Amino acid sequence: MILAIDIGNTTVALGGIRDGRVCFVARMDTVRTRTAAEYRAEMDKIFAHRRHPERPMRFEGAVLTSVVPQITGALAECARHYTGKKPVIVSPDIRTGLTMGVDEPRAVGKDRLVDAAYAAANFPLPVVTVDLGTATTFNVVDKDRVFRGGVICPGLSTGLRALGERCAQLPQVHLGSPKKAIGTNTESCMLSGSVLGTAVLIDGMVQRIEEELGSPATLVVTGGLAKYVTPLCRHPLAYDPELLMKGLALLYQLNAPQEHGRSHGGGRHYGQQGRPRAKHPHPNRRTRREPETLVG
Repeated sequence: MILAIDIGNTTVALGGIRDGRVCFVARMDTVRTRTAAEYRAEMDKIFAHRRHPERPMRFEGAVLTSVVPQITGALAECARHYTGKKPVIVSPDIRTGLTMGVDEPRAVGKDRLVDAAYAAANFPLPVVTVDLGTATTFNVVDKDRVFRGGVICPGLSTGLRALGERCAQLPQVHLGSPKKAIGTNTESCMLSGSVLGTAVLIDGMVQRIEEELGSPATLVVTGGLAKYVTPLCRHPLAYDPELLMKGLALLYQLNAPQEHGRSHGGGRHYGQQGRPRAKHPHPNRRTRREPETLVG
C-alpha cells in the first residue's frame, strides 16, 4: 500500500492506495505550528483505528503534495517514518507527463499539478479540471498535454463564511443544492448565489476556455464541495471525488525508485498505536440532469 499525503490549507488528507485503488481516506486539521512528532501521534491514532488484527497496515512508499510550505517538512518526516523511505514530493521537477506552458511553473499549486496530471492521463484531451475546496481552481491541459494554466476563485464555503462574518444582517448558511435561482428568504438567496453561482461560474468559464482552445474540452470536477454543485452544472462532466488521491498514486508510479529483487514483504507494518511490527515471511461521465437537493 502507498501512503498519499495531501497537505491543504484547511485539512491534511491521508490516503491508502493499493494497485491504483483508494482503500481509505482520513483527514486531520492543518495546523501550521504542529511538529512532526505531533502529526505522527495523530497519524498513529488514525492508522491504529483502521488496522485489522490479522492484517496490520503496511506502507511500501509515500507521495506527498503540499500548498502549506510551513509543514511540508514535518509531514515528509512522518512519511519517512512510516515507510523507511524518502517520499516522492510533488513539484514541477518530477515526471508528470505534462509540459508546463505557464510563466512560473514553480508557482503553480502542487495540488493543481496532481489533478491535471491524472486527468491528462485518463480523460480525452483537451481537459479542464475543477477542484472545489477552500479555493475553486480550474486547470487546463491542451491536446498536446501542455499545462496551459487556469483560474483561481474564492471557494464556495469561503465566500459564504465571509458573507456571514462581514455582513451584520446575513446569517451563516448550511450548504445544500438550491432548488431554484430565485430565493424567497435570506438563507435561500445566499445559497443560490453561492452554490448555483458556482455552477454558473463553472459552465461559463469552461465555455470561455473552450473558445480560447478552439475545441470542446472534457470537464472533470472534484473536491469536497463538488457534490453540492455538480447537479446544477449544465456542461457535461465527470465527477471524481478521488481525483487527487489517484493522481498522487500516478505520480508515485512515475517517480518512485524501482527496487530490484525486493521481496513482497517490504515496507513496515503498523498495528497498535502505529508501532512497527516484525516483517512477515474511470468514473462515469455525467450529462445534464435536473438539480437535486443535498443537505450539508
